[in-house]
Amino acid sequence: MISVTNVQKQYRDGDTTVHALRGVSLSIEQGEFISIAGPSGSGKTTLLNLIGCIDTATAGEISIDGRAVAGCGKRELAAIRREKLGFVFQSFNLIPVLTAFENVAFSLTLTGTPDAEARERTMRILDEVGLAGMEDRRPSQLSGGQQQRVAVARALVKEPTVVLADEPTANLDSRTGHAILELMVEMNRRHNTTFVFSTHDQMVMDYARRLTMLHDGEIVSDERRSA
Repeated sequence: MISVTNVQKQYRDGDTTVHALRGVSLSIEQGEFISIAGPSGSGKTTLLNLIGCIDTATAGEISIDGRAVAGCGKRELAAIRREKLGFVFQSFNLIPVLTAFENVAFSLTLTGTPDAEARERTMRILDEVGLAGMEDRRPSQLSGGQQQRVAVARALVKEPTVVLADEPTANLDSRTGHAILELMVEMNRRHNTTFVFSTHDQMVMDYARRLTMLHDGEIVSDERRSA
């Protein structure tokens, strides 16, 4: 459902051309729980941003759920992000003046979901991620782990085809990071949502059922594991 074919990404850094990705090819199926890992500068975040339609490739092809990304205009790319993708960031990226409920429901507002349905879906997903009773709290009233649970709920409430998570445990202690990953595993099993991680955290790699390693913009290994 995600196809990456011979993708290259270059950008300028002063007088230097940086080759962030060098002909990467990757196919990700529905329901996978995959970590794209590697050291800083390996190209993993660049690849995640390309799959997330946040950036554009210099060369090569990317398709999501059978739809080619190349040649799409800004509105079409926004529609793919809105309808197909959910995002979880290491810095949570919650809107500080909104409650947990409002942060999650905002995603449905963007898709034009009727108010009654949006409320029901938001309350249901907050309950699923263990935040029942906390829907009226603002981010400043929540712990880091609770804020990341809100971020996971926000990503999942749209019922996306795939969730892209960029270093989701980076700002969490080990115990909280494990709890968040266990939550994502459960969401993956319950909803068959595809999860794609960008990480250099060994803990995230250990949870992955598929581990794709990047080095200097190239895939150096791609290992599938039993569940």
